[in-house]
Amino acid sequence: MDLLQTYKDDNDDELTATEHQNPSSSPDSSPPRLLPAKSTAPKVDDTMLALTVTQANQTLAKPIDPVQHAISFNPTYDQLWAPIYGPQHPYAKDGIAQGMRNHKLGFVENANIDSFVFDEQYNTFYKYGYAADPSGNEYVGDLDALEKNNGISVYNIPQHEQKKRKIEKKKEVEEDGADGEDVGPAIDMSEVENPATDTWLMKNRKSPWAGKKEGVQTELTEEQKKYAEEYAKKKEEKGSGGDRGESFVDKSTFHGKEERDYQGRSWLAPPKDAKATNDHCYIPKRLVHTWSGHTKGVNAIRFFPKYGHLILSAGMDSKVKIWDVFNSGKCMRTYMGHSMGVRDIWFSNDGTKFLSAGYDKNIKYWDTETGQVISTFSTRKIPYVVRLNPDEDKQNVLLAGMSDKKIVQWDINTGQITQEYDQHLGAVNTITFVDNNRRFVTSSDDKSLRVWEFGIPVVIKYISEPHMHSMPSIALHPNTNWLAAQSLDNQILIYSTRERFQLNKKKRFAGHVVAGYACQVNFSPDGRFVMSGDGEGKCWFWDWKSCKVFRTMKCHESVCIGCEWHPLEQSKVATCSWDGLIKYWD
Repeated sequence: MDLLQTYKDDNDDELTATEHQNPSSSPDSSPPRLLPAKSTAPKVDDTMLALTVTQANQTLAKPIDPVQHAISFNPTYDQLWAPIYGPQHPYAKDGIAQGMRNHKLGFVENANIDSFVFDEQYNTFYKYGYAADPSGNEYVGDLDALEKNNGISVYNIPQHEQKKRKIEKKKEVEEDGADGEDVGPAIDMSEVENPATDTWLMKNRKSPWAGKKEGVQTELTEEQKKYAEEYAKKKEEKGSGGDRGESFVDKSTFHGKEERDYQGRSWLAPPKDAKATNDHCYIPKRLVHTWSGHTKGVNAIRFFPKYGHLILSAGMDSKVKIWDVFNSGKCMRTYMGHSMGVRDIWFSNDGTKFLSAGYDKNIKYWDTETGQVISTFSTRKIPYVVRLNPDEDKQNVLLAGMSDKKIVQWDINTGQITQEYDQHLGAVNTITFVDNNRRFVTSSDDKSLRVWEFGIPVVIKYISEPHMHSMPSIALHPNTNWLAAQSLDNQILIYSTRERFQLNKKKRFAGHVVAGYACQVNFSPDGRFVMSGDGEGKCWFWDWKSCKVFRTMKCHESVCIGCEWHPLEQSKVATCSWDGLIKYWD
């Protein structure tokens, strides 16, 4: 019967509930029977359910594993930006997994802090025992000391100290005013408080520099004067022998009879009848004239442009001389402006001016007629070669190859450096203009040739081979298609001046010995012959087409360093040597 009692339908349950709520609804209803409720459903353990709910709540609170690539719930902002923490890694020495470390001691979080602020807090912590926490507006360390010192840092001056200093300064100013001395203009209080000013130095008696300006010594003692003079002398001597281009008094001496003839023509003017007698060049056979005047070796010679009635020479005796060729054969003028030997010379297109480069690190621009120095250039390095741009409209552009691996370009009119070509790895030896003067070729001690666009400091062609030697002299063929380069392995190599600047392997001139000497190479005006001096004092002539030796002449006792073909008289050649002589051959 008890079991039947439990199986009531839902309507009975609802009715029962209604009767319980309204017991007095029916007067005839019987009093309720309270029977114990029984269920046949199995007992369920709700512990797991409780744990699941708890885990769901914990998920929102637990930190995220930084190694994990995917998460199965939506994390909060705090979870994403929470610092990394957790148990030690079982296999890592310091407890941090390899993927989580960004420092050899573990994981370091990035923090930006000014170096001054860091130093201030660092020193404050070591002096007072507290410091500001950079992650928030809190302090760490000894909070009692923080309250006691009112939170000042080592770089803050306490208030009582500031007041004390102000009172002391006021007293000093009052004392100075009471002395009745001539104080001068009104003192600016901002200057008094600024330690960087002289006023502060004078007023602050506690400063170690105080009073220095009051007792300035007016006169030197005898001993001090003597020491000052000796020091000045030493400084002058040191300055004269330093890196600067040495200064030298520029002088020039005219040796001719008169500077102008009866018609008022200058001694520099070319003869009117000077013209080429023949287009065909011949090899000279005999000595015509010898110019002797240099006391040391002659480094270079240059004929006067187009006419050749004068010849310019540069000597190791620091002098440049110009000689007459057609008439008397004497020295016409001596130019003295260098304090050391002259390395190179170069005429302007009209011959009225010339450049000289000396071992005293100076380049001088001379007036040929008057012997005056127009301007001097120096980079404190030795110039090995000087050239003017051959274009008529660019005669004010000077190029110089220096010992510091640079080619320096000056504007002569302004004296300013307008360009520097800096690619070589050794001292620059030659500068040769090609391709209608739009480009120039340079050689250097680094055993390479480099081709440059004029005005652009970028190498457009770089020629360097393992078998190449240094090329201290280069000459341009009269047809401008070929370059002859004197190589220090005792041969003359020919390069094309066309786009590719290739070595012409079919043309090679050899037989002479020039190893160790910068002997000049040159062409005859018609281009039929190649000429070069050598280390034994000989002058060699080769045929351009066949590359065979045409003639050899013993010209000098010492090294035949330079040779020039006369521009008009096709069978005449000038040579110079380190024996100090210049010889003229026909």
